[in-house]
Amino acid sequence: MIFWISSYPKSGNTWLRFLIASYYYTKEGFFDENILKYIDQFPQKNFFKGFDYDPKIPTGTTRFWIKAQEKINQDKKIRFFKTHNIYGSVNNFHFTNRENSIGCVYVVRDPRNVITSLKNFYEMNDNQAFKFMTSKNKYIYDVHKFVENGYSDFQFIGSWETNYESWKFQKKIPVKIIRYEDLLNETYVVLNDVITFINKVIGVKEKILKNKVKNAVSSTSFHKLKEKEKNEGFSEAPKSRVNDSKIPFFNLGPKNDWKKILNDDLKNKLNEVFKKKLEELYPE
Repeated sequence: MIFWISSYPKSGNTWLRFLIASYYYTKEGFFDENILKYIDQFPQKNFFKGFDYDPKIPTGTTRFWIKAQEKINQDKKIRFFKTHNIYGSVNNFHFTNRENSIGCVYVVRDPRNVITSLKNFYEMNDNQAFKFMTSKNKYIYDVHKFVENGYSDFQFIGSWETNYESWKFQKKIPVKIIRYEDLLNETYVVLNDVITFINKVIGVKEKILKNKVKNAVSSTSFHKLKEKEKNEGFSEAPKSRVNDSKIPFFNLGPKNDWKKILNDDLKNKLNEVFKKKLEELYPE
């Protein structure tokens, strides 16, 4: 069965993936980039081998989402997968179902900080990033592997709000929603709660190993990850479309403060379009 680590893009599920992988796939809890192979991303090309779809059509893989998951689940093991996809359907093809999924942890991040990370990652200006975040029909794919893969890595993400609501309001599987800001400020506490939730959902009765949680937290701090990327690179950092350089994956981290970074026009637009969700998630 699949346990999802989900979020809108640039909202923290890569970091949560590091933390979860460090706890469940190492002996002592210390992060090593090699363990990321145990938590893959879905959808992507390698899970659609043997299925007859046209990679030149953006939604080509959607009709095989469920069948690909059934294939993954043949051995009846618990597997974690990272995704940015909505919980919903495209052309009446459902992303997942309760027969293939057992649970999810969803990371939601203040959209006023998401937009800064999006601008860096996708090399966009303010207007492009705002349109990206507010489009209910938005999808993403690996542009750097398009010639080779086409739209095989297609993920339908919708808008920031619809992405969040799709996972929050579905009734098929248990979902724990955490705020990125809480994960940042109280990493140990939040990770401990996440592991408690995961263990309950998948039926693990062993006590949580506190030292292992601490090691996972300390070895995946933003400072250490940024320094590691600077010195060794990071396999998931994208190439710039402007030149051959790599765009830093770990960019601002805790310094990403919308109150200091965004201009008034963009602040006002985001506050207005996401007003209800901001009042729900970030009451001031």
